[in-house]
Amino acid sequence: MSTKSGEKNRLLLFGLILFIGMLFVYPMLKKDPKLKIYKPSDVNPKLVDESVRNFELEHRVSEFELLSQNGATISLQNVEGKIYVADFFFTTCGNICPKMTGQMKLLHDAYINDDDILFLSHTVYPEEDSVAVLRAYAEKYVIDSNKWLLLTGDKGVIYDLARKSYFAVLTEGDGGERDFIHTENFMLMDKKQRIRGYYDGTSSEDMERLKEDIEILRLEYV
Repeated sequence: MSTKSGEKNRLLLFGLILFIGMLFVYPMLKKDPKLKIYKPSDVNPKLVDESVRNFELEHRVSEFELLSQNGATISLQNVEGKIYVADFFFTTCGNICPKMTGQMKLLHDAYINDDDILFLSHTVYPEEDSVAVLRAYAEKYVIDSNKWLLLTGDKGVIYDLARKSYFAVLTEGDGGERDFIHTENFMLMDKKQRIRGYYDGTSSEDMERLKEDIEILRLEYV
């Protein structure tokens, strides 16, 4: 009798431990995934401007003023409270930019009726990509200016955004006349203008991952 009683007690104890363990583990398994919030120290140092490299503080996009394809002045206020995807391109690029534009257009069309999502494309060749040129480009690709902003303006401002805000490019420079950047990176930004993901804008697989991450990011605001 004592042997059977001892075995029964061990089974009860095992069951109790298993039950308590599940109380803690199950909620963790059910917990919604959350995207990383990138600090300068989290990013490949080659992508981070030396002035902010290795910073551990929370990082946000710097203030800016640029012009859209409609000639409207665009600043951080226009993306306040929005999830958005940013990239850098130029209209006469013949290699990676057409692919990037095509991928962004697919995202633009997928979220065309979603007021929470925006897209920002910054020209890296503002000397040639005037408001009029960007407007013609937008018309060519049937871009809704309420959904997807093509931005031009001061080259130094754009290049500082690429290097010091979005950490989008490998090269260093001063935004001067001979400075030029080129990158396939798309950056997913949250409603506080923080970087939440990097993606290859020429990759269909990465675009699927980007869409998945947009949905994950939405959960933070539900």
